[in-house]
Amino acid sequence: MRDVPAPESGAPLQRSVVGCLASILELEAADVPAPDDDHPEPWTVWRNWLAQRGLGLVPVADPRSFSWPGPWLALLRSSEHGARVAAVAFGSPPGIAFMPLPVSEDFDAVEAGYVVAAADPVPAIRTAARSDRSTGVVEAIAIAPDAEAPMTLVAEARAHAGRGLQGDRYFEERGTFSNPHALGIDLTLIEAEVVDELARGSLRFDAAAGRRNVVTRGVDLDALVGRRFRIGDVECVGRRLCEPCAHLQRLTAPGVLRALVHRGGLRADILTDGVIRVGDPIGRLSR
Repeated sequence: MRDVPAPESGAPLQRSVVGCLASILELEAADVPAPDDDHPEPWTVWRNWLAQRGLGLVPVADPRSFSWPGPWLALLRSSEHGARVAAVAFGSPPGIAFMPLPVSEDFDAVEAGYVVAAADPVPAIRTAARSDRSTGVVEAIAIAPDAEAPMTLVAEARAHAGRGLQGDRYFEERGTFSNPHALGIDLTLIEAEVVDELARGSLRFDAAAGRRNVVTRGVDLDALVGRRFRIGDVECVGRRLCEPCAHLQRLTAPGVLRALVHRGGLRADILTDGVIRVGDPIGRLSR
């Protein structure tokens, strides 16, 4: 951890959170997104940015008594700024270790807190074990018109930048997790190799059961997080892993959540319009 001054302009919350995240992650303040002062969901911006790095914000239930032998994000009410500001807390018992914006309040003024945590505690081990699979093909395409509606397999689907696949629930902003401020909503992908493995078990899994839009074969989807890639003529960018959840398990079968941990695929955004077809090549882009 190192001290990083807050940006010189912007709302107190945005400026101080940028300084804290940069301090905790040992980055420059310019490397951390600074949402506009009137942004309706600034925390969504930071969560999206962290998710691309395999990180997340875990809320602290009782921050004033929270003991953690590492840095975490503390929010306190500042009389000088008339708003909440962020500081870096540290230690067992905890205290304020760094304030990007100077305030007179001490740790007793803390009202909320978040730990910046890794979504996966062993990413380096799994990354080292992965093969260099940089290309593949589209094996299946699936869409659903509404949240929780059955997935339908199609031979092709029109992709729209910033929206998703035409005919799918997320294209119409009717998906369970639709959010105009979130990233990685346009397109979901899963590896056919994972589908095949689950299908050989007792889960009766198939290309539609995973509720992902595109089933791929050959390409390592995990390696596309933070990378641009192309499906046929459509350019996309990988945002974060598409981990399974209780909602998916409820719509499929018991055991799906555990079976797909770290193998649930990829969440991506569409950057250019076009048509995605079964059989289309998939490959990383150099930029």
